[in-house]
Amino acid sequence: MAWRSSGATNTDLIENLWRNKMITTPVVKSAFLSVDRAHYAPSSHPYDDSPKSIGHGATISAPHMHASALENLLPYLLPSEERPAPRVLDIGSGSGYLTHALAELVGDKGVVVGVEHISELKELGEKNMGKSEEGKEFLSTGRARFRVGDGRRGWVERADDGERIDKWDAIHVGASATTLHDELLDQLKSPGRMFIPVDDDTGGYSQHIWCVDKDADGNIEKKKLFGVRYVPLTDAPRG
Repeated sequence: MAWRSSGATNTDLIENLWRNKMITTPVVKSAFLSVDRAHYAPSSHPYDDSPKSIGHGATISAPHMHASALENLLPYLLPSEERPAPRVLDIGSGSGYLTHALAELVGDKGVVVGVEHISELKELGEKNMGKSEEGKEFLSTGRARFRVGDGRRGWVERADDGERIDKWDAIHVGASATTLHDELLDQLKSPGRMFIPVDDDTGGYSQHIWCVDKDADGNIEKKKLFGVRYVPLTDAPRG
C-alpha cells in the first residue's frame, strides 16, 4: 500500500502512511508530523511516497521506508528508566530527514548523530534541519549532530562537554552494506538494535533489510525483514 501513501501536504502523507498501516505507533506518527519533508526533499513533489535524488549519488528514502525504520527501532529510541538518555547513530544521514525524526523521539537528554562520508551531504543535513525553529534548537543543544566519516566503521562521538559516546542504543543505516560490519556490531549496546540493508550478492542487485538485536549478554540475533533497493554504502568519491 506504500504507493498509495503520497499526499498533497505533509499531513496528508503521514495520515496516508497511518491509514495504510505503514505507521502503526502514535508516537512515530507524531514525530513525522513534526518534521516537514519539504524541508528535506527536492521541491518537486516532496510529499510523494517515493525516493528522491539529493545529489552525490545519494537519495532521500521513500517515507514508508523511514516509517519502517522508526517502527522497528522504537523500543530503543524512547527514553525510559532503563534507557534515560538514548544514544542513536544514523549512518548515511543524507538529507537529514530521518535524523530529525529520530531526534523527535529520543527526548531532551537523548543524542542522535548523523554520519555522512561526503562533506557536502553532511552540510546539506545541517542546512535542512536549520529550516525549522525546532531543528535549529536540536542543532544548538546537541540533541542532533552531523559528522563526516566512514559509517562502515561506526562512529565515536566526542562531545564538547567531554562525553565520549562509543556505544549506541540504536543504529540506523541508510545505505546498503556489503556485509554486517563488525565495527557496527561492536558499537551496538547490550541490549541494542540495528536496522540495516545488506546486499544478498556481490553485485548488490538483491538486498534485504536486517533487524539485528544484541541482548544484555552480548548475543546477536539477526532477522531478515523484507527486500529493498538502496544505494550502496561506499567510500567518498576521490578527486
